[in-house]
Amino acid sequence: MAPGGVLTYGAALDTIMSRAGLRATWATLETATISSAVALVLGATLALVLAATDVRGRQRLTFLFVLSMLISPQVAAVAYLSLVGPASPLLNTLGLAPEPGSMNPLLGRDGISLVLGLHHAPLVFIILMAGLKRIPRSLVEAARIDRASPWTITRTILVPLLKPHLINAALLAFVAGVGNFGIAAVLGLPVNYVTLPTLIYRRLSSFGPTVIGDAAVLGTAVAVIAGIGVLAARFAARQASVHLEDEARLEPFWCLKRWRLPVEVILWTLISVVLLLPGAGLFAAALVPSYGVPLSTSTVTLDNFTEVLLRQQGTARAFGNSLFFAAGSAFVLACLAIPMSYVLARRSPRMSRPLLALIEMPYALPGVVLAVAFILLFLKPLPLVGVSLYATPWIILLAYIARFLPVALKPALAAMEQFDPAQEEAAALDGARILRRLRDIIAPSLFTSVAAGGLLVFLLAFSELTVSSLLWSTGTETVGVILFSLEEAGLASQAAAVGVITALVVTATMLALNAMSAHLPEGVLPWRT
Repeated sequence: MAPGGVLTYGAALDTIMSRAGLRATWATLETATISSAVALVLGATLALVLAATDVRGRQRLTFLFVLSMLISPQVAAVAYLSLVGPASPLLNTLGLAPEPGSMNPLLGRDGISLVLGLHHAPLVFIILMAGLKRIPRSLVEAARIDRASPWTITRTILVPLLKPHLINAALLAFVAGVGNFGIAAVLGLPVNYVTLPTLIYRRLSSFGPTVIGDAAVLGTAVAVIAGIGVLAARFAARQASVHLEDEARLEPFWCLKRWRLPVEVILWTLISVVLLLPGAGLFAAALVPSYGVPLSTSTVTLDNFTEVLLRQQGTARAFGNSLFFAAGSAFVLACLAIPMSYVLARRSPRMSRPLLALIEMPYALPGVVLAVAFILLFLKPLPLVGVSLYATPWIILLAYIARFLPVALKPALAAMEQFDPAQEEAAALDGARILRRLRDIIAPSLFTSVAAGGLLVFLLAFSELTVSSLLWSTGTETVGVILFSLEEAGLASQAAAVGVITALVVTATMLALNAMSAHLPEGVLPWRT
C-alpha cells in the first residue's frame, strides 16, 4: 500500500483491477469452487460408505486414498497428463489414445478443476471421518430399535449431524484450491489459463520494476480470499462442537449382503481413478524413451531414471536440496516440538488458543502468500549483521519451518495431553529443574510422537513446490521445481521419472509412519481409521 514509502492505493487497485488480475481472480474462484464440489461429493461418499457399511479392506482403502493427497500436486498433475491425451504411452500401448495432434483434455479450466477435486477429496474424507467418530453409537442403536432402515438412519441422523463438518470440509477444500500452484501451473500455463498463484509466479519471473509490489498485492488478494474461507471453516467447525460425546463410537451398521461386492468394486474403481491409474500412467511415461512412444518390450528403458539421478547435475542437486530442506526442517521442528508442546500444555493454557492460531496461520493460508511475505521480509539485509537471506538456501529452510510447524506440533501436543503429570511433579519434588525434567522425563515419553511429527514434515516438505517455486535461486532448486521445469521444457518422460521417485519416497515414509501407529496418540495419522 506504500510503494516507495508513500501511502497510496492507486498502484494496488491498478494491479488488482487490471485485465490480467481480474482474469486470474476469476479463474482462481472458478477452479476452487468447482474442485471443492467434486472433492465434497467424492470424499463424503467414501467417508459415509466406510463408516456405515460392512465393506472389507477399510484400512487399505483409506491408506491409498490419503496417499493420493500426500503425493505432491505437481506429481499428480503430471501423472494425469501422462495417463490421458494423444501422447499417453499407456493409451498408445492399448490403442485407445486420441488422434495425434489433439489437445490433452486435462489442460485448462476443466482439467484443473477435476484434478484439484480428486486431489483434495481425501481432505474432505479426513474431516468427515473425524466428525463420524464423534457421533454416539446410541443414536443409531435407538433408531434401529425403532426399526429404522440403514438408509433412513444415514439420511436423518448421520447427514444432519455432519452438516457443520460438510461445510467445514467444503470450505477447506476451497481454500486448498485457491492456493494450489502445482496443478494450476502444470495444467493451466501451457494454455494460458492463469490463476492468482501462477500469475504471481509469472510476475516474479519477469523481473520488472514493479514486480515486488505486484506480487505483494496479488499475494494479499490470495490471502484475503483464503482467509475468508479459513474463518468461515473455523466457524463451521465451532458449530460442530454441539455434537454429543459417547464412549461407544459409531460402528458400521449397514449390512450390504449381496450388494457388498458391487460396492467394493466401485470403491476400488474410485481408488484406481484417484491413484492407481495415474500412477500407472506416470510409471509408463517414465519407462519409454520419449513421451508418446507406446510401452512395449522393445521400448522399455531406464534411461530416464539414470538421466535424472546420475547425469543431470541440476536434477541430482535438486534431490539433494529437497532432502536437506525436508530433513533439516523436520529435525529442527522435532527439536522445537517438545518445549513448545510443554509450554502450550502446561505453562500457559490461557494463551494456548491464540498462540496455536498464530502458529497455524502459515499452514492454513496458501503457500504463495507465505513465500511473498518471506521475499518482502528477507529481501533487504538483516539489521546488525547486514546479510540478506534472499536467494540463499536458508530462506527456503526458514519458510519450511514456519509452514510445517503445526504439522510437527500436533502429535507432540496430543501426546503431552495424555502424559501423566505425576512423574514430572515427583521429579520436581526431588529438586529436578525444568531442563532436567524435559530431558529425562518428558522427552523420552514424547519421543515416538515427535518422531512421527518429524516424518510427517519430511513427507510434506520433500516434494513441496508452492513455496520453493517463488524462493528458489540457482543452486537451491528443489524436486518440485525441477519437475515443473522439466515438464515446462517438454521433457515429459524425465519429469515422469522424477515424479515416480518422489512418489516412492512419499509412500516409503507413509509406510514407516504406519508401522509406528500402535505407539502414537489417536488422530496423529490421518489414514488410520
